[in-house]
Amino acid sequence: MNRYENYLETGFEWIGKIPYSWGLARVGKFFTERSEKVDDVTYPPLSVTMNGIVDQLSDVAKSNDNDNRKLVKKDDFVINSRSDRKGSSGIAPRDGSVSLINIVLAPKNIDPKYIENLFKSYYFKEEYFRNGKGIHWDLWTTRWEQFKNINIPIPPIEEQKLISRYLDKKTSQIDSLVENIQKKIEILKEQRTSLINHYVTKGLDPNVEMKDSGIEWIGEIPKHWSVKKLKNFATIFGRIGYRGYTVEDIVSEGEGSVTLGPGNIKDNKLSLLNRTYISTEKYEESPEIQIFLNDIIFVKTGSTIGKSCIIEEQFETMTLNPQMIVLKEITINNKFFYYQSITQFFQNYFETEKVGGSTPTISQDKIRNFPMLNVPTTEQKEIVELLNHRTTRIEQTIGINEQKLKLINEYRQSLISSVVTGKVRVTEDMI
Repeated sequence: MNRYENYLETGFEWIGKIPYSWGLARVGKFFTERSEKVDDVTYPPLSVTMNGIVDQLSDVAKSNDNDNRKLVKKDDFVINSRSDRKGSSGIAPRDGSVSLINIVLAPKNIDPKYIENLFKSYYFKEEYFRNGKGIHWDLWTTRWEQFKNINIPIPPIEEQKLISRYLDKKTSQIDSLVENIQKKIEILKEQRTSLINHYVTKGLDPNVEMKDSGIEWIGEIPKHWSVKKLKNFATIFGRIGYRGYTVEDIVSEGEGSVTLGPGNIKDNKLSLLNRTYISTEKYEESPEIQIFLNDIIFVKTGSTIGKSCIIEEQFETMTLNPQMIVLKEITINNKFFYYQSITQFFQNYFETEKVGGSTPTISQDKIRNFPMLNVPTTEQKEIVELLNHRTTRIEQTIGINEQKLKLINEYRQSLISSVVTGKVRVTEDMI
């Protein structure tokens, strides 16, 4: 690893030591804030994302106040001021406009690509967050008044450009590798979905006599199978309106019970990385939605409507928030029921029966009347055993590739941080 001969201590923990030939200066020295308000017709809207500045995304929340946006000029640096968008920043590829929650900066006497890499480095993002203010970490804002006083390392301008070229090359190679791994993961997920769709609707015997199911999305099914409504196989429970809860019912971890929401289902698995707790009193008020092993939970309201998982592990007492429902008193194999619930034909019903625009929802009555396949018990068991075996192998391979992605992204962050703070010296022969 190339290093500089001499280093100076900066006195700033996030920077550490910098090369003797580098300088240290406040952000405000190299930028002029751009705060002119414009409309999004004259200046087309841009989105500030983790991957940089792009044309406005179709799935983002949009304000109706189209005349109340900030002007952005080509090569401006734009960064989101909110902590819940940490890392959303980049250089504008063209003129446009952005939401007022963003800070727009016109760079001067500094290489834009160098500063983009510096501001996207892990330790700077943490320092940016640390300098903000707010009443809670997810309602935290770093304004230009605080941002401009952050000290940053400044190499000579030619060295800035050299660093930019080197990081362009290396991150391009890393991004290509990441893209290939992500494609592998998507293919594996498609294989898993295809397996489930096939065996749940066609059975294990390729020579069995088939018949028309009467349902376009299912097509033919084994002749001895039948179609019934979901309410024949399970009972649906949701949080009753008058038993809803407010922020006053939210308690700290360990003081109540987890209330599960859409964010607690990741890739059809229960995820408790982010947990919200409600009081024991609220938990006990609705025993019908207390969650136990083998229950199946669904999202019935929100952008991820139809997403589901089966509860296969339980470490804490759990209940549901109003966006969710739970299926209990299931009279068929729970896992077979779950596999049906994630088939494409079942998910299609959520798409066709949901109502509402920005916040789609579906009634429990409609879900009760969804069609389900009535399959002999022995076949349910055999299908579940086969799918458990095959999907487990696929999920293990997915997990290995996701771990690769994690390590590659950690390396990417480490590389950028090391180079932009001078821990690694870039030379011409490295490009």
